[in-house]
Amino acid sequence: MKKILVTGGAGFLGSHLCEKLLSQGNEVVCLDNYFTGRKKNITHLLENPFFELVRHDVAFPYFIEVDEIYNLACPASPIHYQYNPIKTIKTSVMGAINMLGLAKRIRAKILQTSTSEVYGDPTIHPQPEEYWGNVNPIGKRSCYDEGKRCAETLFFDYFYQNNVRIKVVRIFNTYGPNMHPEDGRVVSNFIMQALQNKDITIYGEGNQSRSFCYCDDLIRGLISMMNTEDDVIGPINIGNPEEFTIKALAEMIIDITGSSSKIVYLPQVEDDPMQRQPVIEKAKTILNWEPTVNLRDGLVKTIAYFENELKSF
Repeated sequence: MKKILVTGGAGFLGSHLCEKLLSQGNEVVCLDNYFTGRKKNITHLLENPFFELVRHDVAFPYFIEVDEIYNLACPASPIHYQYNPIKTIKTSVMGAINMLGLAKRIRAKILQTSTSEVYGDPTIHPQPEEYWGNVNPIGKRSCYDEGKRCAETLFFDYFYQNNVRIKVVRIFNTYGPNMHPEDGRVVSNFIMQALQNKDITIYGEGNQSRSFCYCDDLIRGLISMMNTEDDVIGPINIGNPEEFTIKALAEMIIDITGSSSKIVYLPQVEDDPMQRQPVIEKAKTILNWEPTVNLRDGLVKTIAYFENELKSF
């Protein structure tokens, strides 16, 4: 049994990670300040004697003895991270400093969930890990993009200077149960609109492309990365390389839900990337990982979750 700290553990991905780590026989400490995380995501885990829930903000130091740290804490949807951009970048940067300092003191292994947003609006397609990105440092999205880029810098500097055992993964668009109904990202937006037969709003012409990874596949990738030997540090892309336009996603959701929703087009959002698709050759060869859930099957499961969520609205 390992004792594992998960920051952002009550969030969308963090809650799935806590559940999976517990099922593998580990002791899990979940840290969250509930800015975007929800207690209902992890309530069912509270009866497990090897699960501990702590309300804490990673922008402030935290002290504990653990074997591994998964650093997931940070709002990940534009509507949330732009609500308080200074807080967002502090969460990424100060959170990384505090968790890396903890890992250094207790000699724990630490994994950083970085993001495909470090590639910005890419000029190379699809995106390999060697690509440095095309990010606007003063745009509306930069609090998240640059916060995550700085966190990667900190992780590698702690490795180079202090020999901290780091792992860095870059997550591409992920979806599934436990997403917040008002998350603000395309999958949750479109599903909520379709289930209520409201207009489905697309910003721009809908030709932007994304690659959507189901949460179960993503969690499997994170754990595989953490379990690699110490010389594997990343960054490694974790995502589904199957590419869809935003319009095609909307049409698929309308089809699955049987909704009477119509697609309406609104002005393009500032700095919204036109293309996003991961190169996952490193994940395949180093982690023996690739996604197994196709978009339609994943959406069916996600829609069933949101149908249940709507009952409590």
